[in-house]
Amino acid sequence: MMKLAPEGYPFILGAAGLTALAFLFQPVATIVPALLTAFMLYFFRDPERNAPDDKDVFVAPADGKVILIRQTHEAKYLKKDVREISIFMSPMNVHVNRAPCDGRVKQVVHNKGRFHAAYKDEASLQNENIEMVLETEYGDVLVRQVAGFVARRAVCRKAAGDGLKRGERYGVIKFSSRVDLYLPLDAKIRVGVGEMVRAGETIIGGM
Repeated sequence: MMKLAPEGYPFILGAAGLTALAFLFQPVATIVPALLTAFMLYFFRDPERNAPDDKDVFVAPADGKVILIRQTHEAKYLKKDVREISIFMSPMNVHVNRAPCDGRVKQVVHNKGRFHAAYKDEASLQNENIEMVLETEYGDVLVRQVAGFVARRAVCRKAAGDGLKRGERYGVIKFSSRVDLYLPLDAKIRVGVGEMVRAGETIIGGM
């Protein structure tokens, strides 16, 4: 049986209820809500993933397309130069997010903001987002879940003090969105811009 992200149940049940009502009162009209129900089931799917056993590697925190790789200065939490990798998730991607490496959650911050299209540069800092700082053996790592033009809500299931294993589920973003990952400057990036990655499985960098 297909596993679903629990955050999707209100959407799935709502669409299924509309389908049932349409069938009762106007059977010919069931096609649209039935298709919506099917889409919700597909969108909130949560397949199992197998994290690689390789030592000292980071995996993708999200499914989608790598849209940015750069060196930057992260001044808010890490306060140093880092490697930034951004992954854009379309509505067709799995939207469950996974930990890039083993670590302990130091901080989770929910920032209210705007809803630019998630692939735009300004979306990273101006859009509604949740920032999670992980304390790891390689230093602190920052993961930012960014809401997009359609996605209006990100969910982080973890809190300060929680432990995470590489590839472990930790949250979800509803509908198209992006995830920004900030790794130590000496991490060797193993993906390129335009490459498609899978959360919890694709190695995106290593030490």
